[in-house]
Amino acid sequence: MCEEIVDLLGSAPAGIYLDATLGGAGHAAAVLGAHPDLDLLGIDQDPSALAAATDKLSGFGSRTRLVRSRFDQLDSVLSELEVTEISAFLFDLGVSSPQLDRSERGFSFRHDGPLDMRMDPDSPLTAETIVNTFEHGEIAAILKQNGDERFAGRIASAILKARPLSTTAELAEVIVQAIPAAARRKGGHPAKRSFQALRIHVNSELQILRPAIEAAIDALCVGGRGLVLTYHSGEDKIVKDIFRGRSTVNTPPGLPVPATDPEFTLLRPLGRRPTEHEVAVNRRAASARLRVIDRNSIGFAA
Repeated sequence: MCEEIVDLLGSAPAGIYLDATLGGAGHAAAVLGAHPDLDLLGIDQDPSALAAATDKLSGFGSRTRLVRSRFDQLDSVLSELEVTEISAFLFDLGVSSPQLDRSERGFSFRHDGPLDMRMDPDSPLTAETIVNTFEHGEIAAILKQNGDERFAGRIASAILKARPLSTTAELAEVIVQAIPAAARRKGGHPAKRSFQALRIHVNSELQILRPAIEAAIDALCVGGRGLVLTYHSGEDKIVKDIFRGRSTVNTPPGLPVPATDPEFTLLRPLGRRPTEHEVAVNRRAASARLRVIDRNSIGFAA
């Protein structure tokens, strides 16, 4: 959805564009190239991604500032850089294609590698720790809550029986064998949901999302625009709840409805899904949903 994101950010006022999930800077380079009145503040916790982004953005000179940080530390990043407001933000959630494609990162069931799955290689928790030390109930809950895996209990039992596990190929095979044969023949690779669930837990993706989105919205200037791309139902529910809450005027019971518009407006209340062409070009886009929020005014004092 890069072209649509670039178009949507064309309505943002001049100022700072926050890319809170910078990755290899594909979106950032396109936005900077199309909108010379926007300067980039790029955040990513992955040093490999930052190195790639630095190279890709080298032609934009002083228009870019890149910071290694997890996006739930956004308040601290803005404070340290003395940034009081931003004109736009983008969160492109989930794992990036370069992370999936590098077997040594351990994200993919298709490429054999260590059971890692950390977006920040300095984080203490790895997928190997989870599958080799967590209790049956903990593993089953992770697979169920983060991956909607209906065979979570069976997979957890198989993992405990197969311990110790050290590679993605070993884990993928254990998961495949734990799922009934009839269920393996539909819905893509049988290990897909379990790998997603473990990755989400390793990186605390759902836990850190709400404070990060709230902080970005708080930093938006009047007329500013925020975009979020989600790839998982849990992510999308959090974003949808935040956006709807911010775009609604809440009046205490018994009081008249205030004669004022909400501070924010949802540009696309139902979210935007990728076209068939976009999915054909990038299979990862199949589950994507784009949500957009605009800031109409400053907040009203209580």
